[in-house]
Amino acid sequence: MKQVRVLSALGLLAVAGAANAGISSTITLTNDYDFRGVSQSAEDPALQGSFDYSDANTGWYAGAWASNVDFGDKTDYELDLYTGFTGKTDIGLGWDAGLVYYTYDEDRNNFPEIYTGFSYSNYKAKLSYANDFAGRAVPGHTSAFNLALDAAWPMPVANLSVLAHVGRSEGNNGFPDYTDYSVGVAYTVQKFNLGLKFVDTDLPGPQSDVFNSEGRLVFSIATTLPW
Repeated sequence: MKQVRVLSALGLLAVAGAANAGISSTITLTNDYDFRGVSQSAEDPALQGSFDYSDANTGWYAGAWASNVDFGDKTDYELDLYTGFTGKTDIGLGWDAGLVYYTYDEDRNNFPEIYTGFSYSNYKAKLSYANDFAGRAVPGHTSAFNLALDAAWPMPVANLSVLAHVGRSEGNNGFPDYTDYSVGVAYTVQKFNLGLKFVDTDLPGPQSDVFNSEGRLVFSIATTLPW
């Protein structure tokens, strides 16, 4: 029930601040919590929610995001806290830089990560670095890098886009280096965003449901408040 209380708290904060400019909340239901190609919910459904604040004048933003997880131990939920700055140049090049702190009810997993990203037209690139990846849960833990490249192409059908992603995770942290990728579609129906993607990695199989990294379909439905 811990993750339910966390998500409920985020929802109450969103309702309380819905009338304030720059405050929003996104609620997502998915059949699998996918993080860089690896399942964080043992291929079970996940309920996720965020509470976000952004300042259009300075580009500063901050927020919190929560989800249930299943790591095959006593860990039940993840709560991420993040802050950063974003902006856009006169030629249309977007940029983003910030810090996210991943926390779990089993706090030995907690770790910070810094990131920077750029976007232009339909394309995005993001580089993330953690100096203490997965925290004390990993003996001899050290650094981890992730490079993510994403694209979204609008289709002639209204509100439909085709999505593509490739990511590379490397580091000196006890985990193998690997590549993840996905292809999918996104469709907007009134206030709801629907997504369907095929996710896979080049990690060796077979894999168990916990931290599964084999090819699978991930479906999600999300809405952002206030409407």
